[in-house]
Amino acid sequence: MLYRKTPGSFATILTLVAVCLGVFNAPHALAQDASCASLTGRTIAWTGYSARIVSAAPVADGAAGAGIPAHCEISGIMHERKGQFGQSYAIRFHMRLPENWNARMVFQGGGGSNGDVGDALGRVSSAGPVALALGYAVISQDSGHDNATNSDPAHNGALAFGFDPQARADYGHASLKAAAEAAKAVLRTVYGREPKYSYFVGCSKGGQEGMVFAQLYPDMFDGIIASAPGFALPRAAVAEAWDTQAFASLAGPRESLKIADLAKTFSTTDFDLVRGVILEACDGSDGLQDGMVASIWTCTDARVLSGLQALVCTAAKTDACLMAGQVAVLRRVMAGAMTSGGAPIYSGWFWPSSINTPDWRIWKIGSADGQVPPLNVLLGGPALASAFTSPPTALGAPDALLAYRLNFDFDRDTKKIYTTTDLFPRSAWTDVGARSTDLSAFKARGGRLIVPHGESDPVFSLKDTLDWFDTLNQEVGGHAADFVRVFPVPGMCHCGGGTATDRYDMFSALVAWVEQGRAPDTVIAAAGPNTPWPGRTRPLCAYPRSAKYIGGDPESASSFECAA
Repeated sequence: MLYRKTPGSFATILTLVAVCLGVFNAPHALAQDASCASLTGRTIAWTGYSARIVSAAPVADGAAGAGIPAHCEISGIMHERKGQFGQSYAIRFHMRLPENWNARMVFQGGGGSNGDVGDALGRVSSAGPVALALGYAVISQDSGHDNATNSDPAHNGALAFGFDPQARADYGHASLKAAAEAAKAVLRTVYGREPKYSYFVGCSKGGQEGMVFAQLYPDMFDGIIASAPGFALPRAAVAEAWDTQAFASLAGPRESLKIADLAKTFSTTDFDLVRGVILEACDGSDGLQDGMVASIWTCTDARVLSGLQALVCTAAKTDACLMAGQVAVLRRVMAGAMTSGGAPIYSGWFWPSSINTPDWRIWKIGSADGQVPPLNVLLGGPALASAFTSPPTALGAPDALLAYRLNFDFDRDTKKIYTTTDLFPRSAWTDVGARSTDLSAFKARGGRLIVPHGESDPVFSLKDTLDWFDTLNQEVGGHAADFVRVFPVPGMCHCGGGTATDRYDMFSALVAWVEQGRAPDTVIAAAGPNTPWPGRTRPLCAYPRSAKYIGGDPESASSFECAA
């Protein structure tokens, strides 16, 4: 998530936030026997486990960035071991503990394949200060492998951890509980008490981690933000291969295909045409034609495909029409990955109103100039081969990434995400999937979960997230909103970007829900400077409601209401 500085002094901001949310407490200083520098080299123990503090150093006010208060910066390590190929593995974590602590903790989620301890600043929103600046203690972690030392060219580079059963389990779930427990043990040592409230914030893989905590380790956190959750990562990785094969069908003979050829399958102008059709079919359903599709679920295949069919070239291809093959490929992609018998492998997709933006196309087919390969191939290929299938597959040279995607068999190879072997007694789906709707323990302990997700996310489908929520809601008798709120974000791509109002503060809404019992129905979002309408505001509405225009300034959120 992006960090945007909020005007005004830090002291003023902290006071206003504390008063408005009703969470003001006298700040907690470091315990007398736990000065920052004295922590270096210490072993922190808790029930059955321990962690070693590698370094601890005081950081002066402002030294880590404007608005960042004085704090103790800690690096720790635990679960050190030798891996499958003799490599040294461990779970490494990074913490920042403010001198004036608000008795609260934020666990900062990871992203991608992790392997980096993160900055532990706590970027909790796209529209406000980081958590450390608000007085929270913050932890981030590497999920049990280090990109600097565990990368192996013979085993798909930074994804080599997928060849080690324990490293894969740590990546999927096991490191999360260990790191959270270590963080709380450090807080007890440093401040002499447990945090009053604990929060988790993450997007993408970080969103998957939030779901893991809610499902497997429900006692760890009072509130969780799981944005664009990759809770079906192995299935989504298969869907990326599906999309790659679909777009590749337009790029020429498979045997001579290069990664850069995928970018040529749709020009920027082609995608502009597709966006135009989507807006023509769906934009006005919220009562205002404003370049946004707020009523996402009314944007059906039938409405969009009818418009696309009308744009099919009747003669040679021009900038004013689409080839029939292009329309067929889009239809195939949006329907979602499936077996030869038509059984779904992964969800279908909402028609992305930001399909013409770099934030969407770079995942599916790469940058328009061909200089940046499609991330579905560059990142998704080795992830599927290493971490999401058993046994893992070594791919070798970069060209092999595309070949692996193109040769993936959806009947034969999809089964590998559920397969166990002697070396991998747990399947990739067991280790990394987190799509369970059993949140009973999390609900019982009073946990609260917020799930923002972009309508134009090209990586994880909003349809899949809403299907998960609908199933959960049915299982709890229509009362899922008592402890879970999903906020679709029209036009937003993966964790941000797109033609969207993608600047918002879900964290304040979560804190108010957890600590004051104020469930969020609406969160105000603003458009950034790279959109057609900088500064435009819109209400983000808790599903299944969406924003409806009620009259007034079309650029202001106050002219909309959340309605069924």
